[in-house]
Amino acid sequence: MSEGVFVVFEGGDGVGKSTQARLLAERLRALGREVVVTFEPGDSELGAVLRDLVLNPKWGDVAPRAEALIYAADKAQHLHEVVLPALQRGAVVISDRYVDSMLAYQGAGRVLDADRVEQVARWATQDLLPDLTVLLDLDPERGVGGIVDPDRVESAGAEFHQRARELFVEMAKRDPEHYLILPARDSIEQLADSVAARVNSLLSVQ
Repeated sequence: MSEGVFVVFEGGDGVGKSTQARLLAERLRALGREVVVTFEPGDSELGAVLRDLVLNPKWGDVAPRAEALIYAADKAQHLHEVVLPALQRGAVVISDRYVDSMLAYQGAGRVLDADRVEQVARWATQDLLPDLTVLLDLDPERGVGGIVDPDRVESAGAEFHQRARELFVEMAKRDPEHYLILPARDSIEQLADSVAARVNSLLSVQ
C-alpha cells in the first residue's frame, strides 16, 4: 500500500508526543528525508470540524458509540487526504496519534466492545499499520492531570485514562517488533535519541 515509512507517537495526554514528533522530523530532514508531521484528530479540512465535534465541551454528552464513529471518520479522511499521498511518494509520515488511541480511549476508556471498535478503526484506515509506534508511557495523574484547561475527553476522569493507559501498554508489549515503549518523563534529549536510533535502524533496512 505504501512506499514511505509511517511512524506514530502514542500515549496519554500531556506526555510530550508533539515535542518528540517535531524533534524526530528535524533529525530526519537534516538527513535529507521528506517528512510530513501530522496529527489526529483534525489534520484535514473535514477533520478540523470532526475534532471540534468530539472534543469541544459545548456539544455536551456525546454517546460513546457516536464518539467512536466520529474518530473513525476523522481517521478515514486523514488517511485519504494526508497519510497515504505522503507515503506513496516515499515520505516519512510522523503522526501524533493513530488507531491505538481509538482502541485505548473509545474501546478501553469508554468500555465499548474492543473487537467492534478495532473492526471499525481498521476498516476506516484500510488496515494500514504503522512501521513503528512509539509509546510514551506516563501515569495519567502526571500527564492529563496537569492540563489546565482540559477538553471533553481529557475531562473523562481518572479511571477512564487509567484504562486507556493499560491498553496502550498491553498493545505495545504484545508486538515489540513494531513498538518502542519509553518512559515519558525521561529527558527530552534522551527520548529523542532513543526514538532516532530506532527509526534510523528502520530506515536502514528499506
